[in-house]
Amino acid sequence: MGVILKRDNWYIDYYCNGRRKREKIGTSKKLAEIVLKKRKVAIAEGKFLDIKKEQKIRFEDFASEYLELHSKLKKSYYTDVKIIGLLVKYFSGKYLYEITSLDIEKFKSARANQVKKSKLKDGKEQFIAPATVNRSLAVLKSMFNRAIVWGKADNNPFKGVKLFKENNQRLRFLEKEEIGKLLENCYEHLKPIVIVALNTGMRKGEILGLRWRDIDIQRGIIHLLDTKNGEKREVPMNEIVQRTIIGVLKHPESQYIFCNNKGQPYGDIKKSFLTALGKSGIVNFHFHDLRHTFASQLVMSGVDLNTVRELLGHKSLEMTLRYSHLSPDHKKRAVDVLGKRLDTFWTPKQIEEKAQEIETLQLIENKLVV
Repeated sequence: MGVILKRDNWYIDYYCNGRRKREKIGTSKKLAEIVLKKRKVAIAEGKFLDIKKEQKIRFEDFASEYLELHSKLKKSYYTDVKIIGLLVKYFSGKYLYEITSLDIEKFKSARANQVKKSKLKDGKEQFIAPATVNRSLAVLKSMFNRAIVWGKADNNPFKGVKLFKENNQRLRFLEKEEIGKLLENCYEHLKPIVIVALNTGMRKGEILGLRWRDIDIQRGIIHLLDTKNGEKREVPMNEIVQRTIIGVLKHPESQYIFCNNKGQPYGDIKKSFLTALGKSGIVNFHFHDLRHTFASQLVMSGVDLNTVRELLGHKSLEMTLRYSHLSPDHKKRAVDVLGKRLDTFWTPKQIEEKAQEIETLQLIENKLVV
């Protein structure tokens, strides 16, 4: 921090609210030193002119605005409500410009060391998963990006904050018998949702956000306009899905397929889903694992991985490769293809001579054994 000469001009360099500032003053070093002193005094007194009135927005106030103007337009609205509720508890009372990357690191640490309400069977405490912490951080980052776009902040303190490394290799899927048990124990409103998940591989948010206009019964297609990848996707429906959706009682005042008595889309089905799992005796299973079940059953039925990738909406094959080991004979098919190719290097005469040689050796071996 100080005065800097650059290309015949003097600049002042200083920090304000954890952010580095640099201003061009001119050709006079003395003037630059005077301005720098004034900046230091203004910062100390909280009167620095860069802290504008419109920027003095408390985090909780902006959170409400973010939910109303941004999250409400997305299918993740109800998830955002929960996450932002946690963020408000932590950052309440702070102005947006006061929040630094250090504050975010402290939140990240506090959240990661938070104990879940539920405990494991052996009585050990279970902490919030890294993936769950990352979802909170992602929403916080999005809030500051939106604040910048709306002119309510000029800096995103999230810069430099790293997410936790996640283990995305978990693969839990249901066997056919378990699928039958689960469907038997689903409540009336839950069963069609689970059926759609098992037969399409769609994510929970995508299913709960489905509207009647997204369904093309004649073509057997579900149109997803708002996906995790931010791209439009067409999901094919089999007969089971078509019958299931047609059988859902349409609410006269709602555009959503899966909604409550008031016509509002279900915000969360976690409680009823856990109840169904408990009655079915299924443990260590989440709703997202229905997506894994869809993919796993396809692979075990012999469907190629690239087709599974397209059905899941994965951009690359890397994410789909986790299911490759489930294919009962994918490795054998691979070496068979190679074998057929290598066979072309043998002439028919060579193959016949090799067969006679093997036959002769077997006869000699049999005589020796006798």
